[in-house]
Amino acid sequence: MVLFFAQDDKIYAVDSCVEFDQSAIEKLEWLFSGAKLVGSDRIDGKFVGPRREMITPWSTNAVEITQNMGLEGIRRIEEFVADGENTPFDPMLNRRYEALDQSIYVINKEPEKIVYIDDIESYNKAEGLALSEEEIAYLKEVSQKMGRPLTDSEVFGFSQVNSEHCRHKIFGGTFVIDGEEKPSSLFNMIKHTTKTNPNRVTSAYKDNCAFLQGPVVEQFSPERHDVPDYFTVKDFESVISIKAETHNFPTTVEPFNGAATGTGGEIRDRIAGGKGAFPVAGTAVYMTAYPRLDDSHTWEAQMPPRKWLYQTPADILIKASNGASDFGNIVYNLIEVGIFGKQKGDSREQFDVLPDLRLILDAPYDGRISPLS
Repeated sequence: MVLFFAQDDKIYAVDSCVEFDQSAIEKLEWLFSGAKLVGSDRIDGKFVGPRREMITPWSTNAVEITQNMGLEGIRRIEEFVADGENTPFDPMLNRRYEALDQSIYVINKEPEKIVYIDDIESYNKAEGLALSEEEIAYLKEVSQKMGRPLTDSEVFGFSQVNSEHCRHKIFGGTFVIDGEEKPSSLFNMIKHTTKTNPNRVTSAYKDNCAFLQGPVVEQFSPERHDVPDYFTVKDFESVISIKAETHNFPTTVEPFNGAATGTGGEIRDRIAGGKGAFPVAGTAVYMTAYPRLDDSHTWEAQMPPRKWLYQTPADILIKASNGASDFGNIVYNLIEVGIFGKQKGDSREQFDVLPDLRLILDAPYDGRISPLS
């Protein structure tokens, strides 16, 4: 059962498996800032709202709030707005509804049938898996040992877990140039810098973040952390955790959540470093093609605007900034500063080496841990 609460051009759609009494209705109307229950199981008109297949983080938080209010049986709550000329619409997250009725959350899709891959070479090219000849030979050997063709999920899954992103096959591989094997990989060359000149680095390339020797700081915290206790002030020799992560393609496709999960990844990696650090603050850096927001920026006319496959540069800069800040605010991790940059050149030729002109997102963060960690 879906109940609708209306306020101006906004509709709150509450999916519930129980009947609500008047007291519960009044609680929901209060929660929705005075939106009133619509006495109908259908609202005609055009609306923009989340895709039925994707429960939004907003919905998850809203449902948890209703549970804390003592309202049981609510499965999902989403916001819908009237579809007007200036209504924001993100095709990655939203869909347009001709009306709101009891089927807005119904998903009539069956799981895809298992597909067995007989020709791994062709499947590799068709799906762009970037499997090498050696990897294809390995998969064929696995298929023979199992006595059956591999499924599409198995081949695709292997291509991801054995990718350069996960395994650093190229970055950490052996280089042979002009027939001569080089003594060091690209990764070892980078590590060599810290090994030769560690300076304040106390740990690097062991966790998903690095640690620097920090200052002696004053900490205001409970005397004991395993039981309720008085707060005390004491000095300790801190260690600073640092981490930088790029989240380019996710932020190109869906800027808000791409940047938000980039922020979340930073926080996760620093909390998991050593025996655990607590996040303090971070920054966010965005570099895109020209946003073309001001006609006075004559240099942006050096190359004609293109039709963007996913999001425009202006949309990316706005939505990504909102997403990174939103996640940071939720977990009390301050985004101290946002830095913006544009890919810029003096001639058309300088753009030709950047055919995608996609977003570059870098989110450096820092946190603190005790030296005992």
